[in-house]
Amino acid sequence: MDVRRAAERYPGGDPATGIESRHAFSFGPHYDPGNLRFGAVIACNEERLAPGAGFDEHPHSHTEIVTWVVEGELTHRDSAGHRSVVRRGDVQRLSSAGGVRHVERNDGAAPLTFVQMWLAPVRPGGEPSYEIVRGIADSTPYAVPEAAAMLHVRRLTAGERTAVPDGAYVYVHVVRGDVRLGEAELGPGDSARIAGAKDVDATAVTDAELLVWEMAG
Repeated sequence: MDVRRAAERYPGGDPATGIESRHAFSFGPHYDPGNLRFGAVIACNEERLAPGAGFDEHPHSHTEIVTWVVEGELTHRDSAGHRSVVRRGDVQRLSSAGGVRHVERNDGAAPLTFVQMWLAPVRPGGEPSYEIVRGIADSTPYAVPEAAAMLHVRRLTAGERTAVPDGAYVYVHVVRGDVRLGEAELGPGDSARIAGAKDVDATAVTDAELLVWEMAG
C-alpha cells in the first residue's frame, strides 16, 4: 500500500482567475516520470472554482473522464452537444475516445469543489460518449468497461467498516472525513494505491466519504 498525502499533491490552476488545482499524478508542468499512472488511473485532480470561474473549451482524447462534485454545482458543455449541471452525489463520465472538446464552469453563486479522475482506455479511438448518474446510491458500483475499471462510492458513519474490493489495482481517494485503511490513517484529499489488494478493510474514524477504484491487471 502506497499512501499519498493531500499536502504532497502538485499545485496547479490559476488562483488569480479563481481556479485552484491539486494533482495526485504527474500533470502539465509537474512532470514526474515515476508518478505517471496507477492501474488505469492517470490523473486524480482536486479542483476548486470560485463563482464565475472555469475552464474554457479545451480538447481531450483517448481518456475516460469521471467527475465527482464535493460541494457546489459544475456546469458541463461539450462539442457532442451535451450540457449538464453536475451536483453532489452525481457521477459524470465523459468518454473522449477519438476526440471531444468541453467547457467546465462554476456558474453558481457558491464555491465549487470537485474531484476529476482520468483513466486510460483499454483500446484507444472510437466515438465520444457521455453519461450522468444522478444521486448514485451508496455501495452501488459504477462500471467503466472502456478502462476495465469499477468505481465504488462509500459513505460511512463514524465507526462503520467496509471491505475494500480485492483486485490487481485498487485506488482509494478520501473525499471527506478521516479513515483507517489497514494500518494507515487517511484524511481529506489523501489517497492510497494498493497493488494486489486482498482482505483490506476501511474503517471510518469520523463520518467519511470514499471513492474507490477497482481495476483489472
